[in-house]
Amino acid sequence: MTDLALSSTASPTALAEPRDYLALMKPRVMSLVVFTAIVGMAAAPVDMHPLRALISLLMIALGAGASGALNMAVDADIDAQMKRTRMRPTARGAIAPADAFGFGAVLAMFSVLGLALSANYLAAGLLAFTIVFYAVAYSMWMKRRTDQNIVWGGLAGALPPAIAWAAATGSLSLDPLLLVAIIFVWTPPHFWALALYIAKDYAKVGVPMLPATQGAAVTRKQILVYSIALAVIGVAPTFTGLGGVLYLVTAAVLGLLFVAGAVRLARSTAGDVVDEAKGLYAAGPEARPARDLFAFSILYLFALFAALLVEHGFGGYRTIALPFGWGG
Repeated sequence: MTDLALSSTASPTALAEPRDYLALMKPRVMSLVVFTAIVGMAAAPVDMHPLRALISLLMIALGAGASGALNMAVDADIDAQMKRTRMRPTARGAIAPADAFGFGAVLAMFSVLGLALSANYLAAGLLAFTIVFYAVAYSMWMKRRTDQNIVWGGLAGALPPAIAWAAATGSLSLDPLLLVAIIFVWTPPHFWALALYIAKDYAKVGVPMLPATQGAAVTRKQILVYSIALAVIGVAPTFTGLGGVLYLVTAAVLGLLFVAGAVRLARSTAGDVVDEAKGLYAAGPEARPARDLFAFSILYLFALFAALLVEHGFGGYRTIALPFGWGG
């Protein structure tokens, strides 16, 4: 399917508008990438020159855009058949997949080179790895061959805070890796909650999402397992001194609420029956626990990283004296 997508020239690129190229870069995903990167840079134990910081963040954003464009080029064939994605530029023929691939490749090279010049080779190497991993390992292979696709594919979306940290410091440590781990573990329950009521959209194009391959009951249990792990990992930055009082309270309270939502979902019948007549994203009473957890997961991640940003970026940081020499 991938070869067909890249060779398709069904519609002329001349029909494309600037907003189509913006859509290729998945601006919603890009906004999350930039936000987590800003937090990673703010939490780094160095002061980066404002201009270098701004250029570095721009390169990270463009790298995320490159990943989105390459993904749409590869997935044009299946995107055109799915309700969720059929209005993407490559799916509706506004931009030919081959042109989207070229656009993404140029963005990728520019962003990696720009980050190498504005920051350092470590950050640029991590950005290059993220782009290649998402466009090749995930989009071309994992997404179409394993129901654990979103687990491993989530690594690409989890790396931006570490890239920004490396841009600021020229190195990596446990703290940025904890931020990566939080996003990595957050991704499966976040996306599987949504997939519970759009699984048929993936199943009809042969994408092996967990609800379609293992069933809704297994998916609900997996969401609970990952949610418990997330609640534990979420408070871990407090024990390294990265997070302070505000972060600890935010992570602890929201982590418990996340687990409570996952328990409610595990006890529900969400995903057992999907009524497509209600619309792609319509959630009847039985699916509301899945919809509610999906919505809450967005708030959870934003609040966690916002707490770190307040503590490190706006002078609100307060360390906590913890036993065994942990903490700040």
